[in-house]
Amino acid sequence: MEGGIYLSMQVRQMRGDSILVVESVGEGVEDLAPGDHVVPIFNGECGTCAYCHSSATNLCGTYRVDAFKSTMVSDNGTRFSVVNTSGDTVPVYHFLNTSTFAEYTVLDAACAVKINPAAPLEKMCLLSCGISTGVGAAWNTANVSKGSTVAIFGLGAVGLAVGEGARIRGASRIIGVDINPEKFAKGKEMGITDFINPKACGKPVHEVIKELTDGGVDYSFECSGNVDVLREAFVSTHDGWGLTVVLGIHPTPRMMPLHPMELFDGRRITGCTFGDFKGKSQLPLLVDQCMKGEVKINFDGFITHEMPFSEINEAFRLLEEGKSLRCVLRL
Repeated sequence: MEGGIYLSMQVRQMRGDSILVVESVGEGVEDLAPGDHVVPIFNGECGTCAYCHSSATNLCGTYRVDAFKSTMVSDNGTRFSVVNTSGDTVPVYHFLNTSTFAEYTVLDAACAVKINPAAPLEKMCLLSCGISTGVGAAWNTANVSKGSTVAIFGLGAVGLAVGEGARIRGASRIIGVDINPEKFAKGKEMGITDFINPKACGKPVHEVIKELTDGGVDYSFECSGNVDVLREAFVSTHDGWGLTVVLGIHPTPRMMPLHPMELFDGRRITGCTFGDFKGKSQLPLLVDQCMKGEVKINFDGFITHEMPFSEINEAFRLLEEGKSLRCVLRL
């Protein structure tokens, strides 16, 4: 490999969030070496730009997540190719800075986090996205305080990770909102204390939440990617100090259903990327804290299935049907 700061890594264990073992490094890579255990992150950290030096953001000026970018940041090229049915060699493009559904992959070094090699790979892989995003939203973005009240809209892996983070912070009441009542059993494992099924309510969800919490929750988290749900999350918080954190991916062109004057009631709303963790700077410490038992995150509770990589399409089917949280794929 010529120039650039990127890695060639052999995948030892893969999933939607993945962990890799470094196979080789390119020219200019100084903080990683063959044999290192790393967590790939979609929201990179170069460590040298103004964004990386700022404590106000976890975005990077160069390697921040960009769902529309399909090439390497270092040279706008690709590292994969395949021979098609016509016998032509065509490029295979990259995805979210990681491209981890392969036995071997190539990453920019800014998107690889070196972790303690003693940490169990099949658990730490969840820090690539799901757990770090949800737990970080509760810890870093909202800074959930002990005794506070929380509402989580959407109980997928990210929403349940928010619940886990709020539980660890000592929230007194954690309300889970989801149209799938089967999610509540798993939610209880993550500290969720109350469950609301919008389909079973005779009134808007925010009214139910206000009745349960004497005027609204301190923090709400929107994890569904639905703007109507976002509005319910916003108005379910207590006026004067309520904070809504947006985590869901919103694929439609619809705008937020909020009137500017509603912000004058003291409620606030903010977005969150990767749990506001600076990946390369902060994830290694979190891994060490988990290893020492200083932070007790229920990693096992998020792994609902394990299967060989050859059954990846079945893993996606389980995810789409809401029957799994995270499926570990093994080679």
